[in-house]
Amino acid sequence: MTVAANPEQMLFASTAQAFLEKEASLHKVREIHSTGGSFDARWWQRAAELGWAGLLVPEELGGGSVSGDGIADLAMLAEQAGRTVAPGPLHPVSVVLAGLVEAAQHHEGLIESLVSGETVASWAVYEPGAPFSPLTPSLTATATDGGYRLDGVKDRVESGDAAGVLLVTAALDGVPRQFVVPTDTAGVGIATQRSLDMVRHYARVTFDGVEVGADAVVGTAEQTAHIIERQRQVALVLQCAETVGILDAVLAMTNQWLLDRHSFGRPLASYQALKHRFADMKLWFEAARATTAGAAEAVGARSPQAAKLVSVAKAYVGERAPVMLQDCVQLHGGIGVTWEHDLHLYLRRAAQNRAMFGSPEDHHRVIFDLSRKVPA
Repeated sequence: MTVAANPEQMLFASTAQAFLEKEASLHKVREIHSTGGSFDARWWQRAAELGWAGLLVPEELGGGSVSGDGIADLAMLAEQAGRTVAPGPLHPVSVVLAGLVEAAQHHEGLIESLVSGETVASWAVYEPGAPFSPLTPSLTATATDGGYRLDGVKDRVESGDAAGVLLVTAALDGVPRQFVVPTDTAGVGIATQRSLDMVRHYARVTFDGVEVGADAVVGTAEQTAHIIERQRQVALVLQCAETVGILDAVLAMTNQWLLDRHSFGRPLASYQALKHRFADMKLWFEAARATTAGAAEAVGARSPQAAKLVSVAKAYVGERAPVMLQDCVQLHGGIGVTWEHDLHLYLRRAAQNRAMFGSPEDHHRVIFDLSRKVPA
């Protein structure tokens, strides 16, 4: 998706690829699934030592990126992770940090802990029975003498069962705000939710009279909408980049299968009907990669078009990826529908990505709304 522009970026990409192939291979993913786990905290700490968690954090707060564009580096990393459907909290930690660095006062220690990999955090934004709507939370925050009290429920919190800290959206006097809440705070209850993905777990989190200090709030009331929008954009770029990595790996796998498998003395890849079918998928893949690259560039530059372009990317990638993966399953024939084939690891992750942070249909509506001309 992102072309390495300098030797440092090339080294970063190759190091990440080597690390993932060794520590987060498809075989390892199946092992983790067989034990009912999600990811190893020590694995994530080693990944953080490679700089994965600090790409969106400025140098003065302990982070830094190899190219100077943290979004581009993070998108490249997400794409690499997609090629092995890697476990780990890269997405939730990055999204939380994207919000914290916008209003870092009182949260410098947490940022440092997240960058080092010592702490895992997640964005608690979804609510039971409700679609993705970060600016209209039903969980409530009430001002107290020494801080705030939180009451309500969040669900679909990625890596919530492994997180030490949650960044929680809540309504304070009818206005959306965000609060940093340690998961060991009295009144916080966490129940693991399994997902379609083999190793990506979620959690349902209840907040029953949870008391937090005044410094738990992130940013001012005026800043909150901007911070949440920044987090939304980063989440969508990461999601689309990961799916592009998935498609890249699966198309390579399928192409090799068509070359290796013979019928009537000829490789399957030599049949015109299959050539046309694969050519269509290659075209869709390049479009998915291009829309994701455009979104990453816009978010990295904080372009006014970023909100629209991330929706363009999610609408296209989310819509086409499951269709392409199902085609690849069919092109593999009978073996493609067996549980033992690795195609299903990729298909599950792509289907999960399609559902999170708004469906393609939701984002088509967003594009329409943002594309309408403003009346004179």
